[in-house]
Amino acid sequence: MKSVRIWFKKDFECRYISHLDLNRCMLRALHKSKLPVWHTEGFNPHPFATFPLPLSLGFRGVNECMDVKLEDDDYSFKEIISKLNACLPRGLQVFSVTEPEMKAGKIAYADFTIKLESDSVRSSAVAENLNEFLSQEKIEVEKRSKKGLKTVDIKQGIKSSSVEERFESVLLNVVLSAGSSDNVNPNLLISAFETFSGFEIDSDITRNDLYNSDMELFR
Repeated sequence: MKSVRIWFKKDFECRYISHLDLNRCMLRALHKSKLPVWHTEGFNPHPFATFPLPLSLGFRGVNECMDVKLEDDDYSFKEIISKLNACLPRGLQVFSVTEPEMKAGKIAYADFTIKLESDSVRSSAVAENLNEFLSQEKIEVEKRSKKGLKTVDIKQGIKSSSVEERFESVLLNVVLSAGSSDNVNPNLLISAFETFSGFEIDSDITRNDLYNSDMELFR
């Protein structure tokens, strides 16, 4: 039995399906493709698949992955790509298959590109306020936990950031904490910026890559 990591893009209408629906879609594709994937045992066997770090609803993902186990150690990776893509909608596209090099528990950071736009404010004002917002010593927000709302400083979860002004938009490239115990959702950061600036912001979020605590690319 061989573990493999299947890499795919999540875009178009599939950006708006939940992680649960993504899981169902992938399991159906694995079943229809008739790939030699190891199935769970018990009353209702199904293809076994895990996702190292689920993607939030509405986010685009250009380097998403799913781990499965193959019962055939010599099965062609190219055939996995071909057979799965034949069973998936256009918003989910497999582009690579590799052997896992890093365990999911090692993930510590995620790299995002966030496109910010406002109907009422110029991009230059958005960029200026965003730079001022990110330069604060603290960025405190209300975050919901199992014990209710609590105030947390998410500035500690911003590994790096850069702001690029475009003609009608602003691009924020940011690396955020994405570990199991310390996780900053980009939506929380944008919400805090709206409160800080008083602007109403439309955002388009793409997750590019994942990293471990040493900023080594997750593979």
